Amino acid sequence: MAKVAVIVPAAGAGKRFGGDVRKPFALLDNRPIFIRSIELFINRDDVCQTILTVAPDDYDVVREKYVANIMIMGLKLVKGGAERFESVKLALEQVDAAADLVCIHDAVRPCVLEGWIDKVFEEAQKSGAAILAAPLTGTIKRVAGSGAVDATVPREGLYEAQTPQVFRKDVILKAYAAMPKDFVPTDDAQVVERTGHPVTIVTTDHRNIKITTPGDMTLAAVLVKDMARKAKGPAMGAFEEAQW
Repeated sequence: MAKVAVIVPAAGAGKRFGGDVRKPFALLDNRPIFIRSIELFINRDDVCQTILTVAPDDYDVVREKYVANIMIMGLKLVKGGAERFESVKLALEQVDAAADLVCIHDAVRPCVLEGWIDKVFEEAQKSGAAILAAPLTGTIKRVAGSGAVDATVPREGLYEAQTPQVFRKDVILKAYAAMPKDFVPTDDAQVVERTGHPVTIVTTDHRNIKITTPGDMTLAAVLVKDMARKAKGPAMGAFEEAQW
């Protein structure tokens, strides 16, 4: 079984979220979002390390306020950078030598199904690079600066990238080491893609929500409660799982 180091970036400014609290530390059903996201991984037998990156200004506060969580969960707390990719790069320097794979997961995606994590770990072990992604299902419009529709874009073959994004350790380390200084990626798969290494996808759906605006909290609250309810119930068959 491949051993996995999990990096959870939580250093974003959260400008679209608004308010005085950064998104990862907002309460979702009375618990911080980042704690819910970390809990998806810490009890897995294949996870050997969990790294949480936070903004430098938050480091001391997080270390003191969440000291019990950090100790119980065995988290390694790392100061992040101004941009997400900078936080990931700093976390990569702290990855355990025992790890075969590196998993990078947004602190604000608390609604990932265990089966999705299993599949993306398995695929990354085979291909070296794999991500969760959901096919675009709506009609896609390209909009001009004026606010008017510029074009309707065919959605065939288009997917929304999600996390976890999982890579063989040597693949992600090599990709970040080769990244030009003026390159600003929007996800880690993009860093790997530019090296020529293929990135495969594991298809999910839009329940794997990334909390970006306050309105997303309402949907996420419903999803996490449903996940908890199903986790306590009897094992689901293929049909029930599909209806979730």
